[in-house]
Amino acid sequence: MTGMPPAESGESAAADRIHPFMLEVSGLRGRLVRLGPALDELLGRHAYPGPVAALLGEAVVLGTLLASGLKFDGVFSLQLRGDGPVPLLTMDITSEGKVRAYARFEEEAGLESRAGAAVQDLIGKGYLAFTVDQGPDTDRYQGIVDAQGETLSDCVQHYFRQSEQIDTGISASVKKTGAGWFGAGMAIQRLPDQHPPLAGNQGEDDWRRAMVLMGSVQDSELTDPALPPNTLLFRLFHEDGVRVFTPTPVAVDCRCSRDKIGQVLASLPRDELEELTEDGETRVTCEFCNQTRVFTLDDIAGYRGNG
Repeated sequence: MTGMPPAESGESAAADRIHPFMLEVSGLRGRLVRLGPALDELLGRHAYPGPVAALLGEAVVLGTLLASGLKFDGVFSLQLRGDGPVPLLTMDITSEGKVRAYARFEEEAGLESRAGAAVQDLIGKGYLAFTVDQGPDTDRYQGIVDAQGETLSDCVQHYFRQSEQIDTGISASVKKTGAGWFGAGMAIQRLPDQHPPLAGNQGEDDWRRAMVLMGSVQDSELTDPALPPNTLLFRLFHEDGVRVFTPTPVAVDCRCSRDKIGQVLASLPRDELEELTEDGETRVTCEFCNQTRVFTLDDIAGYRGNG
């Protein structure tokens, strides 16, 4: 997309998509993530106070951004842990774009009144962890860094400064509209094998220019469901010959199942299982999707017999 941006409908602008792009002048690669219905579904599954929902939504956007820049076959997860009133935020996304998320919070902490609070005011002292899990026969990759910064985007940026050799600029924003939650984010990276390569002063100038242009985007632009992605990218980078590639979808998928939970229950020692049983039934609620499944002792015995 080097001339005028192609027309897009309002529906496509609000769809759950990852939009890869490249700046042709410098060869820099980037991604734009727009999440509407998927994010609203994830945040609506629990009665989160507004500030908790906003922080979890930002985690979903950032995790989706980071995963979309990796080559992997499995699950990417982002987790934020601390000693504050929101001790846990976690999200994961598969290489197929299936996402789920959950936050744990103290209901008596008066969190609804903390709109706009810094990350540390919600999670306290803690850390940010990224994990790539490609299955039992592969080594898991994990990166951990202290959670530092006013926003979760700042924490992620701190991670890249401390732990990675890839120059990365990243931003994200989430808001609640009349139609529900909407979130968006953008990332640009300077990759070692990019073409054309960035070298010398020209390379540094191109990188700084890209960061200035990305930094000029307003949160209101990122999170405007009526603003098509191509239009936004053209508005920011048209002088650099921005090329937008085919978007990939993102969808909500918890991945829990009755059979998986039944097998876990069947593996428990009988005394532990009895502690979880009331009136002959064991109820298990998935933290991610908030769905409750009920098992009788006969159900669990069946799973034990099939194991």
